[in-house]
Amino acid sequence: MVLEDRKEDGSSLPQPSGSFSKSSPLELDVVDPSNQKSSPGTVLDGQKVEKKPGGWRAISFILGNETLERLGTIGLLANFMVYLTKVFHLEQVDASNVITIWSGFTNLTPLVGAFISDTYVGRFKTIAFASFATLLGLITITLTASLPQLHPASCNSKDPLSCAGPNKLQFGVLLLGLCFLSIGSGGIRPCSIPFGVDQFDQRTEEGVKGVASFFNWYYMTFTIVLLITQTVVVYIQDQVSWIIGFSIPTGLMALAVIMFFAGMNRYIYVKPEGSIFSGIAQVIVAARKKRKLKVPAEDDGTVTYYNPTIKSSVLSKLHRSNQFRFLDKAAVITEGDLTPEGAPADKWRLCSVQEVEEVKCLIRIVPVWSAGIISLAAMTTQGTFTVSQALKMDRHLGPNFEIPAGSLSVISLLTIGVFLPFYDRVFVPFMRRITGHKSGITLLQRIGTGIVFAIFSMIVAGIVERMRRRRSISAGDPTGMTPMSVFWLSPQLILMGLCEAFNIIGQIEFFNSQFPEHMRSIANSLFSLSFAGSNYLSSFLVTFVHKFSGGHDRPDWLNKNLNAGKLDYFYYLIAVLGVFNLVYFWYCARGYRYKVPLQIGDFEEDKRSDDLEMTSTKPMK
Repeated sequence: MVLEDRKEDGSSLPQPSGSFSKSSPLELDVVDPSNQKSSPGTVLDGQKVEKKPGGWRAISFILGNETLERLGTIGLLANFMVYLTKVFHLEQVDASNVITIWSGFTNLTPLVGAFISDTYVGRFKTIAFASFATLLGLITITLTASLPQLHPASCNSKDPLSCAGPNKLQFGVLLLGLCFLSIGSGGIRPCSIPFGVDQFDQRTEEGVKGVASFFNWYYMTFTIVLLITQTVVVYIQDQVSWIIGFSIPTGLMALAVIMFFAGMNRYIYVKPEGSIFSGIAQVIVAARKKRKLKVPAEDDGTVTYYNPTIKSSVLSKLHRSNQFRFLDKAAVITEGDLTPEGAPADKWRLCSVQEVEEVKCLIRIVPVWSAGIISLAAMTTQGTFTVSQALKMDRHLGPNFEIPAGSLSVISLLTIGVFLPFYDRVFVPFMRRITGHKSGITLLQRIGTGIVFAIFSMIVAGIVERMRRRRSISAGDPTGMTPMSVFWLSPQLILMGLCEAFNIIGQIEFFNSQFPEHMRSIANSLFSLSFAGSNYLSSFLVTFVHKFSGGHDRPDWLNKNLNAGKLDYFYYLIAVLGVFNLVYFWYCARGYRYKVPLQIGDFEEDKRSDDLEMTSTKPMK
């Protein structure tokens, strides 16, 4: 792709790729569905047309679809722990495992969705198919609450644990609905943000500002959705009707599908460039084939690296680094590697420096990514067992209003909403004066701080649960109710909110900044993969502790009767794991090297860089 300034006579003057231009038309490998030569059904034809659609007109439809879709899915699942225990009569451990195992599977599917989108069908078709899958899943879950045949019979016993659980058909339909939701998440999560970014031309100043503004609006609407679902929707489900409480999210999802297709004539459709996984494999295979080559530690001019002009979709070029030098062999030109036209004769034997450095980026990120799993496991635990604690505490706010147990996470959301402006306006400028860093602290320091808050949250949760259990036993209520306000759970939720503000947002920014630009859909998938790992880890810990912590006539820590169990010990266990994880994270972060790309617009100014042009020495034999 070439940006061109058109002269009056119709000829063109080529500009360096990536230079900013406010007036010249921009041509991309996209398809304009408003053009008579193409249609939404042929969005993968790759015709070059002038970029007329896109921008904020398209973003309004994408944000509207995203907002309604999240209202639907999060609204249905916000109170799901209560639904499984009260309506399906599952025990606490079984309900927790259903949620964590399903959440883990759901967070694995975006990796598959990103692969299919980038390789075969593109982001629009992936989101479209996934939206229908999500809608079908919501309809199925709603039917489990609406039809008596699809959920266990009502039970008026004071001890809900004595009620009959679901049969195979009922449980199977429930899992089918969750499976449809997982398929939907696999397509929507990795593609929604990149599809929004596609609507802006990042080679113009206006486009760069538009992308930054889009991220702000995206996360603002996400926070609003969470507040609505954790309050209004949860209250309807808990106090009015599960049928109405599930029907509302399902109806919102139907509106989301309609809104998404209503903007078809305004979207930019970017042609898939092929799988990045094949590119990663090519670098590894090429490096292995040339493993016997001797490559000097410093570029002394004796080796020729294949360093062609990068693709138009890449906005910055990576320097050749000295880390993982064994991969550099994949870019060394040997005899017979190039065709007469200067292209690789075999892509499984010769890769570009850019491709090699992109693989290095992935290798550097993996250890840091793995360290985030245990801290996210603390969040997963808060989302399940905190609800069980709240059900046994005084949730009254005044004489007539009772707070739904599933709405307590609002405390964490409010903490994030209050703290982030303070962080941006006060903390960052203060730390900037001390450290000299533009962001006050580095991204890895921000993530590490979040891990510390997760540890403190688990410690406080254990202390509060110990107090709750003692008071409940002293009260002697046969139902296990505790004469203790549910707001005693606030400190641990506030600490978890601070964990999210530092750790989660830090990870999102870290992955998006350290991944190559065209891999950002994979970056979003990797973040979901972190949640998958944390969910499976949490499920393993719950199952292991439930099975082996009891014995000798002693109940296990996670007994269905909270007063008989030792939930506080489980919290302390996660805190101890968090300490070991913090040490591991420190070790990984200490040796991490941040990506320092050279922006495309600076290519012409950096003539002295040896990494930006192929050397003139002869190929190695």
